[in-house]
Amino acid sequence: MVSEERKFCFCTLAFGKNYRNLALLLAKDIEKYSPSTYFVILSDRPQEFSKQSNVLAFKHIQNSVKLYHDKRFVLAKALSLFHSCIYIDADMRIVAPVPQDMKWLQAPGIVARSCDIMRKKYAKVFAGTADGKLYKKFLVTDKAAQKLNLYLENQEVKFIYEYLFAVTKDSGKELEFLKHWERIAPYFELNGVHDGEGNAIGLAAAKAGLQVRWSEMEGISFFKDRTELIRIKNGQSNIQDMAVYFEQQKMLEYPKQSILQKVAFKISNNIKYLYNSLRLRIITLRNFVFYYQ
Repeated sequence: MVSEERKFCFCTLAFGKNYRNLALLLAKDIEKYSPSTYFVILSDRPQEFSKQSNVLAFKHIQNSVKLYHDKRFVLAKALSLFHSCIYIDADMRIVAPVPQDMKWLQAPGIVARSCDIMRKKYAKVFAGTADGKLYKKFLVTDKAAQKLNLYLENQEVKFIYEYLFAVTKDSGKELEFLKHWERIAPYFELNGVHDGEGNAIGLAAAKAGLQVRWSEMEGISFFKDRTELIRIKNGQSNIQDMAVYFEQQKMLEYPKQSILQKVAFKISNNIKYLYNSLRLRIITLRNFVFYYQ
């Protein structure tokens, strides 16, 4: 039974052995630095978290083609149990104590460690200097926006870097947000943008009227490899201090494998991709006008 005193939780997805191991490491960080906080996890093997008392793990079957958009399911589960949830990628770490009274978490809506208006993100597109990949993602996002009667030029339409963000309940708007995301996600994937969940989050929030705010998210001291490399380059972090985190992540996320293991993993992933792609096309035929016209 979840205590009423616990107003927020952390949450993530953990699929595959590597990411389950990373999530277990993150769970131990949360246990150490935020001992009164639960960690909600959706996983293909939730039983592997049974010995971690701060984890609430639930079975989940992959819904989206490449898992990115399945983040909405763990948000839905977390918000059914808590007033607020903080999504954090499974390959990240918490490196310092987390206060229980973070002011930025108290306001309703979405708070993101990194976000901006769509027009700024796609400034190169509007200036005519975007590369093919960026331009494609813009086109798909722009068409999805139009189908929702939204416009990327609008200052209210934002995107969210989805590795670390929080959602706090807002009189049901958070549920509308999840419904819109559920509708938008297949459109991105059908058009070949599988990792566009940050854009989908922004569009869904704008459609639901759920406020998106930037915040430093003071109190959440974290390690993320790419972010840490930028910090080190800018002289904001020390490689020696972070070496153990880099080593642990590399060991768990990219373990040594035999050629046979690599081939089997690749074949398995290709089969999953083909199955999920076919399933997606069949399901979306129910709303042919929205997805195909």
